[in-house]
This record gives sequence, C-alpha cells and structure tokens, in this order.
Amino acid sequence: MSEPAAAQAFDLVLAGGRVLDERNGVDGVMDVAVKDGRIAAVGENLAAGARRVEDVSGSIVAPGLIDIHTHVYHKATSLSVDPGFIARRSAVTTMVDAGSAGAGNYDGFRDYVMAHSPYRIFAFLNISFPGIFGFDKGLFIGEATLREMLPVDRCAAKVEANRDRIVGVKVRIGGPVTGELGLGALELALEAADAVGLPLMTHIGTAPPSYADVVSMLRPGDILTHCYRPEPNSALGPDGKVLQALLDARERGVLFDIAHGMGAFGYDTAEAALRDGFLPDLISSDVHVIAVEGPGYDLLHTMSKLLNCGLTLPQVIGMSTSRPALAIRHPELGHLGVGAPADITVLRQVDSDYVFADVEGKTRQGSTLLQPMAVYLGGREMEVARRPFEEPFLLGGHGRCSC
Repeated sequence: MSEPAAAQAFDLVLAGGRVLDERNGVDGVMDVAVKDGRIAAVGENLAAGARRVEDVSGSIVAPGLIDIHTHVYHKATSLSVDPGFIARRSAVTTMVDAGSAGAGNYDGFRDYVMAHSPYRIFAFLNISFPGIFGFDKGLFIGEATLREMLPVDRCAAKVEANRDRIVGVKVRIGGPVTGELGLGALELALEAADAVGLPLMTHIGTAPPSYADVVSMLRPGDILTHCYRPEPNSALGPDGKVLQALLDARERGVLFDIAHGMGAFGYDTAEAALRDGFLPDLISSDVHVIAVEGPGYDLLHTMSKLLNCGLTLPQVIGMSTSRPALAIRHPELGHLGVGAPADITVLRQVDSDYVFADVEGKTRQGSTLLQPMAVYLGGREMEVARRPFEEPFLLGGHGRCSC
C-alpha cells in the first residue's frame, strides 16, 4: 500500500473497490491511482485532484489477468483463436501462447500476430519444429512423434533470438502426440530448456508415458499443464489420493497448471485433489478453436469454475495474476505495486445458477460467476465484451463482493 505524493495529479483513480493484490499482500477496500501508464498509488482517499475518477465500489480490482496457456497464433495454425476476441471477452491483459509455434514458424507469430496486437502476448516455443500443426475439429496429428522433428539446436537458437517474447519451451507428451518416442520427446525438450535457461511447460495426455513418469523428470520452475485431467492417466492413484510423484515434484518446485481445454479438466480428479490439499499453482484456459465453445470457454470462466469448487476469491485471483507472472519470469506484471505497468482488471462477482460441466460432461451446480467490468492495459482503457453463454444465468443483476 502506498500514499500519494503531495499535490500529485493522477491521470485515473479507481475508487472504492476491493483491491486484491497477492504479491503485495493487499486485500481491502481502497483506491488505485494511475499516472503515465503506471501504478502511482494504492491507498485511501486518492481521488482528490485526479483527472478522472471511476467509482468501482462493489467490484474487485485486480492486477491484469494473465492467461498462461492459450493458443492465439490466429489464422496461421488451425487450433488458434483471435487474441483480441479472447482478451475482450475474458478481461485479460496478457496471454501466453503454449506452443502453437515452433522454431520453423515462430517468426510469423511474432511479426503478424504479436506485433499487431495491443495486448501483451508471450510464447512458450514448441520443441517441435513446425509447432502444433494437426489439431482441429475431427483432426489430430501428433507433432512430437519423430525425433527428427524436435531439433534442440533450432529451438534454442530461436529462443535466444527472441527472448523479449519467448518465455520458455513447450512439449506435449502422451498417447498419439508422442507415439513411440514417448519420454524421448520430454528429454529433448528438457535439453532445449536447459540450453536457454528457461522453464519447460509440459502437456500431459494419455499414457504411455504415465503422469508419474513425466512429472518425475521436471525441474524446479517447470510447469505441468492439464494437472486435473480426468482418467486415464490422472493425478490420482488407485487409492483416490494424489500420486506421490506429484507431491515430490511440488516439493522441489514444479508448478501445476489447470489449462482446462477440451479434455483436461475432470471434476472427479479436481475434487479429489482439492480434498487431498493439492491445489493448482496456476489457472489457465487452454483456449483454442474447440475449447472456446465450452466447456472451458476462457480464463474467466475457468476461474469461476474453480471458485465454485471451493477455492477462495483471493486464491483464484492470485493464481491468475501474480503467480503466472512469476512463472514466466516477468515480475513487473501481475501486481499493483507502485511503478508497475497499470494493467488492471475490474471484475464483479455475481450470483448465478449456472450449471458447470467438465470435459466428460459431468456437471456441478454453481452459485457465482465472475463478470468483466473494465480492463486497463498500461493505463489505457480497453474494450470489454459480453459473455452471452453466461448472461442468461446471472441472478438479480447485482454483484456480490465481500468488500
């Protein structure tokens, strides 16, 4: 928390919202002030003299949401969606593409998508040279089945030339994605990540290899994405408890990411893991051409789903702001400390009778949804889009915030 300098004129003050900033230990009703595109102060009674004041009482004021697992190499890869559409709908300020592009086509992603988007876009570079090339409705071709398609030197060289945007290496492991190569693909991806000193994000699919075998190879700071995937090859052992290999991995610093997608969030797994005290470190959507139509939809919907699973609002916000920022080694993002870029998401928690579904069609009655109210990117107000798949289920038209 900070107080303004004497007679300081702020460009914008968001007044009276519940400010949730995990990094700085802030959870309370206060104002957030912006000047020259950066956070200038967080405290009480900051509105006097500000050029613009927005009353956000009853709302949640959070650091700009970060979706650490998306697919937004739009129109160049079959699985990717329009980053602007997703950002407007889900109130995110930063998207991290999870391996849509490899060394062979990353330059197009950089020059034709990232460079033209007003939003912050980073990428995990796929160890597979062509990236994810065979993923669409009714079509699935694994990109990591042949060792020849996973040239470590080409991956490392592309990372070194693009460290401003590439935050790590991505590999998809399991079933038809890797075929007979199996853990060999993971070994090559780890070699590339070691060479550039960046984290590895690892997709876990069906066996072989097993979830335990995959997670046992990951290093501190690496990310296991799709952590609550359903059986077969889930996080649970025959006793219904979280596998010891996952507990060991967490102990040494491996991070676990939701990445809902079209096949990676099962209520049986999630509820058992939560009962066992195994919470995710990160919440993300794995939004792509199929998942965008449900049941995952986007980051905000996935956050609401986890909120209805029993996670607290501060936990859900932290897992979607500060923690992903630190995971991609961009500590300037994901918080509202003075001097940070003024990336801010304003949400309202609304009573709802929405019935949530997992990727197997199992449902749970929900009671609340998070809805976007406003987004600021570097202090600039961005457009917020409607959410027609949720609107019919909002009750009373009034949000509830435990402010």
